[in-house]
Amino acid sequence: QVQLVESGGGLVQAGNSLRLSCAVSGSIDSINTMAWYRQAPGKQRELVVASTRVGSTMYGDTLRGRFTISRDNAKNMVYLQMNSLKPEDTAVYYCAASGQSSFRRSDFDSWGQGTQVTVAS
Repeated sequence: QVQLVESGGGLVQAGNSLRLSCAVSGSIDSINTMAWYRQAPGKQRELVVASTRVGSTMYGDTLRGRFTISRDNAKNMVYLQMNSLKPEDTAVYYCAASGQSSFRRSDFDSWGQGTQVTVAS
């Protein structure tokens, strides 16, 4: 079993940057793919970015170039660096883990509780 705890969310002005953190604990050796998802009010949860253990990465539509995922295996942490933030990036951001080398949402079986990011115009 894997536990995920996100942190780092908050209120930020448009154009600024923010870094989210995800602390990973539990059956860490079982994890292959880590991902960040987000869900805006009234919208479906969508992929932000995912990264497999060997470094293959998949970005959500239109997010490549502004958002970057990184993994610090020594610290059991996953980060989401968000640059040039826009009001439409406002959402709850979730950390997710999968034991598969897969980007399918159905393969992510561990989720954090989310952290709110609000981008003011």
